[in-house]
Amino acid sequence: MVSHRSPISALPTLWLLGKTGSGKTSLIRFLTGNTEAQIGSGFRPCTATAQLYEFPEHEPWLRFLDARGLGEPGYDPADDLAICAAQSHALLLCVRLDDPEQSSLLSALKEIKKSSYINKLLVLHTAKNQIVNTQDQCAAQAYQQQQIEQIWGKPIPQVQLELADPADPEGGDELLQHLVQLLPDAAQLSQKHQHKLAEQQLFLQHQKRIRRYATIAAATDTLPAVGFISVPALQAAMLKQLASAYQLQWRRRDLSAFVGTLGAGLGIQYASHLGLRQLVKLLPVYGPTLGSASAAAISFATTYAIGRVACQYLYYQQQEQPLSPEALQQLYRQALTRIHAEKAHETTHSTTPQ
Repeated sequence: MVSHRSPISALPTLWLLGKTGSGKTSLIRFLTGNTEAQIGSGFRPCTATAQLYEFPEHEPWLRFLDARGLGEPGYDPADDLAICAAQSHALLLCVRLDDPEQSSLLSALKEIKKSSYINKLLVLHTAKNQIVNTQDQCAAQAYQQQQIEQIWGKPIPQVQLELADPADPEGGDELLQHLVQLLPDAAQLSQKHQHKLAEQQLFLQHQKRIRRYATIAAATDTLPAVGFISVPALQAAMLKQLASAYQLQWRRRDLSAFVGTLGAGLGIQYASHLGLRQLVKLLPVYGPTLGSASAAAISFATTYAIGRVACQYLYYQQQEQPLSPEALQQLYRQALTRIHAEKAHETTHSTTPQ
């Protein structure tokens, strides 16, 4: 056993422990919704024989630790048990009801209890359909649970889970309720992830409208005298339309506060009498991103970026979860950089001889 605990992950981490064939992979497919993908390809080594899976892959809010199947010939789980215990927030014991021989799992549980690292457990009794008689199912579950609780020294929550259909397993809803209690941080992060997906979907519905306003802004700013007045007016009209689409009221002072937030780090306050080119010279990332761009390109990129940020701002206002100025500024910079790069790419290809 290791003597010092390794730094625990900031992400809620579920450690799946069980014999080979106990249903761990099917369990991950259910919890991630990744029912068709090859889960194994998403794992990366944690030790020589234990692996780590993060979900979702690019911006994870949950981790799974999976050690090699207990009971395999020649496998000594001691090192894996020490490392996995030190990195986990909760332990899920996967036990097949039709397999009464669980000595390797019980031995592992004894070692885990000695470490004192894990205090949140859930027992998943799987493969119940392999036992036809209901009374036999109940007897098998009671026997397995009694052995486990005898080692742990106190009652442990349990769920009977049939994973024949990972997309909709029997006992799945009950399992999710237990996980919310075991890992409240994961539930909160999951909610944030769902909000992010929902916000992105709504933005895609309004993206054409934002691009249309950006295109008109760019066209009008080819004439400096016109663009000086028209571009801020177009941006204000776009923001009002977006607010209406999100069923929110957006008054003049709200518009000023929102656009001012984008440059709050530089003390910018938006006012309708400022021309766009005067404004964008002060907005973040103007210099490195748009320094060599024409007025029309600047108008297109900034109008689009403001529209993108407005969608996120309005969504979270609607959810009564306002975002920080820093989060809005970061999204503004990302949107501005992305759309400028996209337009530059289009210009390069349109001028390249075919």
